[in-house]
Amino acid sequence: VQLQASGGGLVQAGGSLRLPCAASGRTFGTSSVAWFRRRPGVEREFVAAIGWDDNVTKYAESVKGRFTISSDNAKNTVNLQMSSLNLEDTAVYYCASGPRAAPLRMGRAGVYDSWGQGTQVTVSS
Repeated sequence: VQLQASGGGLVQAGGSLRLPCAASGRTFGTSSVAWFRRRPGVEREFVAAIGWDDNVTKYAESVKGRFTISSDNAKNTVNLQMSSLNLEDTAVYYCASGPRAAPLRMGRAGVYDSWGQGTQVTVSS
């Protein structure tokens, strides 16, 4: 499956952005779909994930209550709605998909075998 991440941009602290991750080539099927990010000077880190068939979600502690991941079956897209953005959310965001994983494993990059190209999110003060 090919993944296309979009929606990045420049936003002021406290603002919101929505990042869609669209699949092409085939549907997400029974996949787990996740968002990771790479902040300047920081290793890639898990942000959020969702099971495409059961909508079970998992979030990093740093984004709980601010970010929401959801699936749009009609558009074969997973959305990451980001609110109350702060400077530490500045990063390149990547979406990824892989075989359905148990919630305990959904935060591990090794679960995912298809990755999108990344979209830059910059939060300004």
